[in-house]
Amino acid sequence: MVTVLQTEKGGMPMARAGLTADRVTLAGAELADEVGLEHVTMSAVARRLGVKDASLYAHVRSLEDLRGRIALLAADEKTVRIAEATAGRAGRDALVAYANAWRQYAHDHPGRYTATQIPIQIDPELVARAAGPRRAVELTYSMLRAYALREPDLTDAVRLMRSTLHGFTSLEAAGGFAHARPAEDTWVRCLDALHTLLEHWPTHGEGEPT
Repeated sequence: MVTVLQTEKGGMPMARAGLTADRVTLAGAELADEVGLEHVTMSAVARRLGVKDASLYAHVRSLEDLRGRIALLAADEKTVRIAEATAGRAGRDALVAYANAWRQYAHDHPGRYTATQIPIQIDPELVARAAGPRRAVELTYSMLRAYALREPDLTDAVRLMRSTLHGFTSLEAAGGFAHARPAEDTWVRCLDALHTLLEHWPTHGEGEPT
């Protein structure tokens, strides 16, 4: 809650809200989900918190810094969901649980999800302290190792899976599946196909012209 502690000259209230970087980040994340990450501005976040723009800069350096913090928050939230969904599962069950958790997070938090998928300059110190991105990598590689994949195939498989999940959820969010066949049915078949490919991953050299 914002408490008005004093009044500036001219009768305008000067609000001090006990702001923290985490609170500013959460406000920015909520706004991103509502209006889209590209429409988040420092002024809009300040209005949401009931403070002046200048008050935010004691906690975040710039709009780019705020976006980076939103990305780290989202990475942590999404990773927690995926970890909970995949706990105790392996193989196809783990893949489906992972994918469904990814897709549901993208549906629930579109602005935050966008922040995790675009290039953003993030303070290296923040990245070093953030557990979400590291945990996400660990979860993903651990799950795919169950398919007996080794490097460099493992990294290729991670990239394929991420491309599939992100591509589908992005097209779905943009209304790209406005066809008679339900998107859910296609999603299930995509996961079936991805699982089959991971189980029968071509070894190095297969498929290359002779």
